Amino acid sequence: MSNKKTKKILAIIPARGGSKGVPRKNIRYLADKPLIAWTIEEAKKSKYIDRLILSSEDQEIISVASRYDCEVPFIRPQTLAEDNTPGINPVIHALNELPGYDVVVLLQPTSPLRTVEDIDGCIETLLNSSAPSCVTVTEADKSPYWMYRIEDEEVMIPLFRNAASLRQELPNVYSLNGAVYAADTNWIVEFSQFIKEKTVPYIMPKERSYDIDTEQDFMITDYLLRERGKLND
Repeated sequence: MSNKKTKKILAIIPARGGSKGVPRKNIRYLADKPLIAWTIEEAKKSKYIDRLILSSEDQEIISVASRYDCEVPFIRPQTLAEDNTPGINPVIHALNELPGYDVVVLLQPTSPLRTVEDIDGCIETLLNSSAPSCVTVTEADKSPYWMYRIEDEEVMIPLFRNAASLRQELPNVYSLNGAVYAADTNWIVEFSQFIKEKTVPYIMPKERSYDIDTEQDFMITDYLLRERGKLND
């Protein structure tokens, strides 16, 4: 891909109202503001994003996002806000509603520790490569080379039979952290996924890679954001 001057970039924050693990989490207060506000405020600092929008079917979420100056150009159909709706579907819907963008960036509100540095870093990695997509990852805490599955007779079977026995011989492994997804829009429309063989990574530090899925995640990120606020005071 060429540089940003020839690329129009649309960023989408998806936020449906029916979250189950942490009810109403997108507008629940985390530290001193609603969860979704952390993503809106960092995205608006980006030097690459041309337009930031919310995709939601929930009027209360729409109201909160609007309060933080996030554009809501359409209301997401309820059929795209069900528990079993694939995450890519609202992205495709948004691109159909708002054509003319070269790059789409997906910013899930459940990654409140993510900063504009991470957002722009992921976008830059995509723009400076020939890859069709870039996603954020973080180094995994535990290597799958030391993991096992347990079969019917409760026998431990290593996932990798020829795994190295010494820690220093194991390769570094990375996991998706869900913070930033960026891709060429034509490629997304064609393949309906952000990750395929040619996807490139942007590595984020572990301390900014928490994804809120449970009450415990919420408590941990609340603490970390409050501590980060104290450091910035």
